[in-house]
Amino acid sequence: MEHIFTINIKEVLRKNFNKNADEIFEKSQLIQYINEKTRSAGRGSKARSSFANLYAIYVIIEDYIANGFDKKGDYSKYEGALFNKLFARQRELPFGGRLQNHALNNRMNSEFEKYFPSSDFKPILRDQSTNRYWINENLLKIRVGKANFNIAKSIIEIIDNYAKTKQDAFQRFVKSCEELQNIESTTPEKVEEFIIGLLAPNVDARLFEIVSYSILKFYYHDQTIIWGYEMDKLNRENLKLYKTGRTNANDGGIDFVMKPLGRFFQVTETLDFKKYFLDIDKIQKYPITFVIKSDEEVESLKKKIQDNTEKTYSIRAIVEKYMACIEEVINIPMLNIRFKEAVKQGYLNNILDEIVTQSKVEFNYNESLEEIIENETEE
Repeated sequence: MEHIFTINIKEVLRKNFNKNADEIFEKSQLIQYINEKTRSAGRGSKARSSFANLYAIYVIIEDYIANGFDKKGDYSKYEGALFNKLFARQRELPFGGRLQNHALNNRMNSEFEKYFPSSDFKPILRDQSTNRYWINENLLKIRVGKANFNIAKSIIEIIDNYAKTKQDAFQRFVKSCEELQNIESTTPEKVEEFIIGLLAPNVDARLFEIVSYSILKFYYHDQTIIWGYEMDKLNRENLKLYKTGRTNANDGGIDFVMKPLGRFFQVTETLDFKKYFLDIDKIQKYPITFVIKSDEEVESLKKKIQDNTEKTYSIRAIVEKYMACIEEVINIPMLNIRFKEAVKQGYLNNILDEIVTQSKVEFNYNESLEEIIENETEE
């Protein structure tokens, strides 16, 4: 399957392998996998980036090249790359600051197997007793006719190219937001249209979480509750929604927390009920609201979760206990409704400002912008 970024992949291969490039593209399962994972390059900042699995490959191949195995040496005798070094390196890469260990440990291999179920090779080899890793060299050596080609450096170049493309897209996204901030008072309809466009199933997971938070923060902003420990000393307090950290953080399944009610919110794009219940178990079966990146109706989403639960757990008491922990399900249409209500309350500009602020934090935009300004000044 070819898409916009496929052109970039083939350009790298032609630069490095000339007339053999097309055959290498067709024969290499690793290149085919990367081609599939880089589809979002042509969809701008809104599409899911898939850096976790790509960077798992990247850091191990980078170690392979650093030790010269792409040119000579017996890689089978190599002691392997240490997990800590690979993991630290992942987090140094663009958009890699919050990556977890799942891709290195299993997720990348599992997904690769889905694309190539008949393949004889797993991309990442791992010795759990020593916590050392290797790339499967069979996937790096491609035979064309009588010649063998090593694609290690090409893979690094392709993934670097993809990261740069996504960086540029996110910078353009933030700049678009900032331009809208300048005209929000005169053409608010453009701002509304822009934000609604960010509420879509194909939007990057991090952007969806940021936009969801910004909308819900100001949707709840004017809602108040009265509470207190004594009847003659009651407090009136506005509901406040807090973001617990960066997106994809290892925070035990809590993305937002609401005070003073103590409500928990988790943003998700999966309909895998096991993931929902894992989140519920992490917080000791405390009630949680799921914000789901789906256009499907809320009742339909709940029914799917319950049907899958009943198939797995035959005991009604267990099913009811888990389902009772789902305090509320918020889908994309409901977010649209709550956005419009927040706009009516006069919070359109606040929502856009919050999206800009959170995006800059999430994508380290300020650092990138400073670098661009310095480079332009030097030129």
